[in-house]
Amino acid sequence: MIKLSAVIITYNEEEHLEKCLSSLQNIADEIVVVDSYSTDHTKQICERFGVRFIEQSFLGYKEQKNFALIQAKYDYILSLDGDEALSEPLKKSILEVKNNWDKDGYYCNRLNNYCGQWIKHSDWYPDRKLRLFKKNSGTWKGINPHDCFTLKVGKKSGKLKGDLLHWIYRDYEEHNQKIERFSSIAAQAYFDLGIKASFFKILWRPSWAFFKAYFLRRGFLDGFNGWVICVQTYNVTFLKYIKLRELWREKKQ
Repeated sequence: MIKLSAVIITYNEEEHLEKCLSSLQNIADEIVVVDSYSTDHTKQICERFGVRFIEQSFLGYKEQKNFALIQAKYDYILSLDGDEALSEPLKKSILEVKNNWDKDGYYCNRLNNYCGQWIKHSDWYPDRKLRLFKKNSGTWKGINPHDCFTLKVGKKSGKLKGDLLHWIYRDYEEHNQKIERFSSIAAQAYFDLGIKASFFKILWRPSWAFFKAYFLRRGFLDGFNGWVICVQTYNVTFLKYIKLRELWREKKQ
């Protein structure tokens, strides 16, 4: 059986971290937490579980996760966020893979809990994530704040059974706050890449994002919260491009 390092990046994750760490018992052979100097009880919770706790100023989402990979002792990695936990079927699937590893990386579906409701549609499910992989088989990429682990060309992937459970927002206020923050991060990342925001993008991209999530991916089946999620999908896309346009305007001044 292979040895598995569970790697987690954290910042003020006390609300869900215990669920995360508990789900890794008898699954991971070591747990490494890279924390961005949390001000809550994140460190104390980690100490109770005997994890290897490393403090590192936040480098950016993908940068922090790549830093965390280097800290792992073993060559096989399970990467989680502090507000995620393994479901029982996913635990069983990971244990089976540990006994018969034959791919470079494995995907699973992530199931998101929004204001107490598990969301089964829109862009939120199946929210496919590659979180179990061999070290050096790929790297964390993407445009912040949206990171994803990407396998190198020629590497092979498989699929795990079971869901990765994710407690995403406890209430609508938290969602609003994250939209404001994430749209600013994304706008800056786009600006740094030289991407511009035309009027067409400002009008079309948010509208398409809503239509795709609510109608094509059947967000309406999640009821009122499905509607809220899809409206917020519109909002975050709109704000991203408005803020991006403002960055380019400021540069010209």
